[in-house]
Amino acid sequence: MTEREFKKSAGSTKSAKNTIIYGRTISRGEASGTVLLTKDPISFLGNVDPKTGKIVDPAHELFGKNIQDMVLVFPTGKGSTVGSYVIYQLKKNQTAPVAIINLECEPIVAVGAIISEIPLVDKLEKNPYEILKTGDRVLVNGTDGFIEIL
Repeated sequence: MTEREFKKSAGSTKSAKNTIIYGRTISRGEASGTVLLTKDPISFLGNVDPKTGKIVDPAHELFGKNIQDMVLVFPTGKGSTVGSYVIYQLKKNQTAPVAIINLECEPIVAVGAIISEIPLVDKLEKNPYEILKTGDRVLVNGTDGFIEIL
């Protein structure tokens, strides 16, 4: 049994800090940062300015907020396949989130995260909306498929 299988069989720890929650690896890598959470799906083409990292759609819950250097938590992506390239532009412009957590990732966000080397996990054992809030600090380990609340 690997260390991950052992930890997973024991379940997630109960305390808020240092809680480890397993999910599915989408994009490898590891990053930690501050959570910016929305229950709205994100279309990177049209919702996000790749030059500034700000959410520019006035109808979006995060309108005016900046995703740069945040752990961005949102249910899923939506919209044009060009969204993958917008995520890549965000990374090149140093305005990208440091990591992404989805309820269920779709191909547009997955491809964008992979080509931009942004760690991404989805399908967590626990609903992220029940355990995370904006301002929390988390580590996202896309390589081993878990998050840790810091």
